[in-house]
Amino acid sequence: MGNRAEEDYNFVFKVVLIGESGVGKTNLLSRFTRNEFSHDSRTTIGVEFSTRTVMLGTAAIKAQIWDTAGLELYRGTRRYYRGAVGALLVFDLTKHQTYAVVERWLKELYDHAEATIVVMLVGNKSDLSQAREVPTDEARMFAENNGLLFLETSALDSTNVELAFETVLKEIFAKVSKQRQNSTRSIPITLGNAQAGQDPSPGEKRPCCINL
Repeated sequence: MGNRAEEDYNFVFKVVLIGESGVGKTNLLSRFTRNEFSHDSRTTIGVEFSTRTVMLGTAAIKAQIWDTAGLELYRGTRRYYRGAVGALLVFDLTKHQTYAVVERWLKELYDHAEATIVVMLVGNKSDLSQAREVPTDEARMFAENNGLLFLETSALDSTNVELAFETVLKEIFAKVSKQRQNSTRSIPITLGNAQAGQDPSPGEKRPCCINL
């Protein structure tokens, strides 16, 4: 999956990061979009947002990644789920309590997003293997039983971070491609919110935004 200039893209996919506070959502975002990691990452208040444009085959995909607050105090952000076509549900492999509530997070996601949203369960902090509290097989079984993708990652050493986002984006793109092939009418397909892409400048090709 290659990179491409941010202003040059064919599709916009809105992806949200959800899960408890402190599981590493912000560092997953910064590692994927800027290849950065901060040991002093602060609690997200509200929503943080970043983008990265990648190539899937010949299509340029602009991934809009939204990092939502995990603390109940700051959870007035549910409107940001709307228009999302992908989600990474993140828990901390070293803190079982963050895994114990993933079912609640999944319910909240499905309450506010489309049923067709692509969801990956992500066990983060795989570098801290000696402190692991959540067995891989347990998390994988939960993912399989709920129709979710699953990976373990480390934002610290980059393990599987690219693969996690790439897998979700590929799955979304496959759904979009199938939807377009099955469309019997020549109408535009909408992907994500209207706000996901601003009006293109004169002469710029208008990207496609999609609701799955």
